[in-house]
Parts: sequence; C-alpha cells; structure tokens
Amino acid sequence: MADTQQVDAKAERQVARLAKQIGTFSKAHGGAEGQVAYIGERGARIVLVGEDGGWGDLVATTYEIAQQAVEKSGITVHEAFDGEFAAKVTTGRYEWTRMAGIQVGGPSNG
Repeated sequence: MADTQQVDAKAERQVARLAKQIGTFSKAHGGAEGQVAYIGERGARIVLVGEDGGWGDLVATTYEIAQQAVEKSGITVHEAFDGEFAAKVTTGRYEWTRMAGIQVGGPSNG
C-alpha cells in the first residue's frame, strides 16, 4: 500500500509541475492551446501553441499524467495537431533553415 501512495504522490507532483509550466507558457504567450500525444514507453508529449504563435512542448512520464496536467492548467486541448490548430504556429528562419537542412541531408545539429 505504501508503494502505491508513493507512486500517487509522485504523479501528483509531476501533474502540478507540468500544469505550472503550462500556465507559465500560457501567460507568456497571451494564452495557449495544447495537444497530448502518446510517444510510447517514454510517455506523452504535450504540444503547446500560444496565442502569439509561439510554441513549445513538455514530456510527461504517462499519457494520464499529461492529460491531468492540461486539464489542471485550464487550456483548450485538441484531439489532433492539424488544421486550424497547426496553422497557429509561427515559425521563423531558424526552424525553416533547420528543416531544410534535415530534408536535404544537411547536418542535424547545425
């Protein structure tokens, strides 16, 4: 029983930490929306898009923790990263240069 309580307490701390980070991102970007994606054994990725087009992501150890964190943060959550939601992302020269380099076999760390 004690092991279950420790796991639950650890999960609750992770949910609270992620929700705080989401809230900080949202405040810095005039609001935010998100999407949670399962990434296998590593857990789940929370993709965030700010009202100003800024974007970022966080990783949770489980999909359930990610879901709880976005719910606790109060942001709008999308089922998929497509269409109107994806169009809100603003990319700059860095992202385009980086993507082009990867596409044409350029360095992946430059």
